[in-house]
Amino acid sequence: MRALLQRVTRASVTVEGQMTGQTGPGLLVLVCAMQGDTEAQADHLATKIAKLRIFTDEAGKMNRSVRDIGGSALVVSQFTLAADTSRGNRPGFSTAAPPEDGKRLYEYFAAQLAAQGVPVETGRFGADMKVELLNDGPVTIWMEA
Repeated sequence: MRALLQRVTRASVTVEGQMTGQTGPGLLVLVCAMQGDTEAQADHLATKIAKLRIFTDEAGKMNRSVRDIGGSALVVSQFTLAADTSRGNRPGFSTAAPPEDGKRLYEYFAAQLAAQGVPVETGRFGADMKVELLNDGPVTIWMEA
């Protein structure tokens, strides 16, 4: 699985004019299941993200996790994280998990992150979503499991 984390002051996702999820302060997590991914990878990624110390402490050091600050996460499916740009000018997405597997693993990942003690809201898998965010830092981190 791949994830792109952004530390945010606030973030929201809207589908067809209706807000489906929001967070702040906390994390915007864009996530993509890849072909062959399993629940074990989703578990590992959720655990790592819940514990990742990317929020500042009193000394200004990145030493606190989203749980430590009482933050939450907005988890949004983003199959374009599977983009292969090695050839030509149009990215290929053949390494992304098939939609049924992608949806299952996306929902499983969000549930596992919530099970780690991080309040989670989500977008809608496969929908045309509008994501708004105020990146804090900016802090943006790429992760794979």
